[in-house]
Amino acid sequence: MTDLRIQINGMTCQHCVMRVKQAIESLPGINDVTVEIGTASISFDASVIQQKEIEEAIVTAGYTIRE
Repeated sequence: MTDLRIQINGMTCQHCVMRVKQAIESLPGINDVTVEIGTASISFDASVIQQKEIEEAIVTAGYTIRE
């Protein structure tokens, strides 16, 4: 398992939290997701999915990744 913490811009409410969480959980290889306003902590199987794909799902949901 690989653990990842992503900083996310554009999240302002619990609706944003749920939207990001659902976007990440819908991906293959995701084992655990905790989302708070501005951050997501993810445990995933790197042999199934890569960090870039997780970040793309967050962007597709309408948010930006903080570098």
